[in-house]
Amino acid sequence: MKFLKFLLLFITLQLTAQQGGMWIPSLLEGMNEQEMISLGSKLSAKDIYDVNQSSLKDAIGHFNGGCTSEVISPNGLILTNHHCGFSQIQSHSSEENDYITNGFWAMNYGEELPNEGLFIEFIVRIEDVTSQVLQGVTEQLSEKEKQSLIDKNSAVINKTASKEDWQGSKIKAFYKGNQYFLFVTERFEDIRLVGAPPVSIGKFGSDTDNWVWPRHTGDFSMFRIYADKNNHPAKYSKDNVPYQSKHYLPISLDGISENDFTLVFGFPGRTNEYLPAVAIEQITQKVNPSRIAFREATLNVMDEAMKNDNKTRIQYASKQARIANSWKKWIGENLGIEKSDAIAKKRAFEAKFQNLVKEKGLEDSYGNLLSDFEKLYLEFESVNVKRNNFIEVFLVNNELMQMMLRVYQMENANKKGEVAFNKTREGTIARIQGIHKNYNATLDKSVYNAIMPMYSSNVDVSIYNKTAFTNLDDALEILQGESKDVLKKLNKDKAYIYAKPFVDEFYNVINPEYQRIITEINALQKTYMKALMEVMPDERYFPDANSTLRVTYGQVKGYAPRDAIYYNPVTYLDGIMEKYVPGDYEFDVPQKLQDLYADKDYGQYADSNGKLPICFLGTNHTTGGNSGSPAIDAQGNLVGLNFDRVWEGTMSDMNYDPEICRNIMVDLRYVLFIIDKYAGAHHLIEEMKLVHPKG
Repeated sequence: MKFLKFLLLFITLQLTAQQGGMWIPSLLEGMNEQEMISLGSKLSAKDIYDVNQSSLKDAIGHFNGGCTSEVISPNGLILTNHHCGFSQIQSHSSEENDYITNGFWAMNYGEELPNEGLFIEFIVRIEDVTSQVLQGVTEQLSEKEKQSLIDKNSAVINKTASKEDWQGSKIKAFYKGNQYFLFVTERFEDIRLVGAPPVSIGKFGSDTDNWVWPRHTGDFSMFRIYADKNNHPAKYSKDNVPYQSKHYLPISLDGISENDFTLVFGFPGRTNEYLPAVAIEQITQKVNPSRIAFREATLNVMDEAMKNDNKTRIQYASKQARIANSWKKWIGENLGIEKSDAIAKKRAFEAKFQNLVKEKGLEDSYGNLLSDFEKLYLEFESVNVKRNNFIEVFLVNNELMQMMLRVYQMENANKKGEVAFNKTREGTIARIQGIHKNYNATLDKSVYNAIMPMYSSNVDVSIYNKTAFTNLDDALEILQGESKDVLKKLNKDKAYIYAKPFVDEFYNVINPEYQRIITEINALQKTYMKALMEVMPDERYFPDANSTLRVTYGQVKGYAPRDAIYYNPVTYLDGIMEKYVPGDYEFDVPQKLQDLYADKDYGQYADSNGKLPICFLGTNHTTGGNSGSPAIDAQGNLVGLNFDRVWEGTMSDMNYDPEICRNIMVDLRYVLFIIDKYAGAHHLIEEMKLVHPKG
């Protein structure tokens, strides 16, 4: 009964109207719907999410599990970010066909390029299954026993959920494990590359402009979903046909103005809005500085090598972008936390919480929560930093160490028998082949030399000359044969001999200790989340992002990052030309774009002032995973493509501040202009529905 009363809090909270939050689309009726209307929306909750009728959610796809995409035509045409489709663009590129530099445009279905392993997943429906998932879970159980029962209950629910044969399902935890939802899904696996602008447009500004405003990046790429003759998901086949979605987004040619309503729909990855102050302090003052240092050292090596060799530039373009993205984000996150005085504000909030706990006579239940957090995070600090450093070396930055980690896991799998070994070996071979597809051993050695001394005083630079794994054929030869022969060869390899003690330490010391403490922290965080909503019911609570479908709404707005500075919310093509540096890898501008600018040949895509808009800002609360999310206007039309946040606002994953947190979107008129005027892909424009909602 107590648990049921607690759940009612999620439904009956009377919340004050303000922006921020990543809301579950199936629960928008009521407060969220009214708040959206107050911001200018003409959409109903059912326009956004409806199980029985087509709605906006039917056009929103999870792009390869990490980004968002949207359907923009009746023939399965998909729009997402350039950086989301970058690995596919890269995989089709070579020195002879350099689609990174020159762009790519399929002029008919037959020219569209298939992409092995790429998928787009849609949400069919969402159901609250909290009571079923938590059936039998009591406070008397240990955390391990609770999770085991939750997993068991979830498996039963997934197995018995009502769905078609071609559909899948998953269960996700919300509010730190106090609520659970079932998602019924459809996953399409025949996804073909349709178009991408050159990197000088799709990544204009590169690392210098990343996470900052003003932006002038045409961060988009286009794909198409193919289905079988019944319009159901299917593996790649030449017999597949373009997918017919229940809904696709019309595109507004009227664009946006400051204070216009914007709705961003997508799959935000991960946020932690309810962390205690001590956790934010540890992340920004201990963990982030260490991670930043590792990536900065790696980027210095990569950037130099990529500037000096065209083949290396193509090989490492995607890897460099991935490493640089988080590096700069963490720097901005730290700056934002400091600028917004977030830690001090969190401590003031916690003092208020503690006083209310005392006033309401709840000290026995919640009185020690904050002091317990302090003790746990003090114990957690060293192992948290060490574990993150291991990840930077062995999973992110150094490719030889990545391979050593994989073969260690393969050796460890042998303890479970030959079948387990062979299965892990298959995955290991695939991983190593994937690394070697774009691998430069000389560059990798330089990365090793730069970062390994930051991890350990035991540095052996000779391993690159004494290992088989810098050569794919030699590496695969080691991995052939029966398990005992493979392991015998492996344990003679100098790189493996060197790396094995580090990986041993991670699996036997660092990670077990990390998991022990994080399990206690997570259990405490779950109780803290429950306590907050019980003790302070008038505060605003939205569930943290967890890669599930969410709605975030706001308005087009500029912001003031510093004293006496105000950033307007829209940028124009004029700004691209102002930044233009001939031959520069970040700020070069294609000649054709220069010519179109000189002639002011903008077609129907110019603003009312005769200028071509490029990007705009909104107050939508976004994070990683919202890359590629549609920005939708008050009538449900596509006006922008979300791709970034402002640098000062990257701390919104832990602390959303409506004064400085802004998301950055490509104006769809610029996207259409590039497709039409720059690329000449008029057939793509013709299959879209272009509208004038403002008359």
